[in-house]
Amino acid sequence: MPIENLARSDVVTSSPEASIEDLATEMRDEEVGSILITDDGELRGIVTDRDLTIRVLARQADPSDLSAEDVMSSDLCTIERGAGFYQATELMAEHGVRRLPVCDDDDALVGIITVDDLNELLADEQEGLADVIRAQRPPY
Repeated sequence: MPIENLARSDVVTSSPEASIEDLATEMRDEEVGSILITDDGELRGIVTDRDLTIRVLARQADPSDLSAEDVMSSDLCTIERGAGFYQATELMAEHGVRRLPVCDDDDALVGIITVDDLNELLADEQEGLADVIRAQRPPY
């Protein structure tokens, strides 16, 4: 199954100039753990809740002095919309990331897939297999 069928298309984005407070508020309001940073439609980076913790709070930095550009990860690992589940898991493991922006053939952002999304898919598949086993198991 292609990643585009599994990915969320309602990606939360913001600009590189967005304030830390705006990012945190948006994460809270949208109930997400990351915001993709775009500039004129071009994917520039990602800010995660962990970035806010490590790069702002743990450093005791003044959030009012920082913007998304100051705390975002810009060395993004992305995945093409036609890639499969296993390629996504391999990329996440290889790069140590929990989120992959999904891009089309022109590198335009079309979605995001997270490790939580993949775990949910696996749980659903396991439940389906368990149903098969239950249906075929003899009574005790």
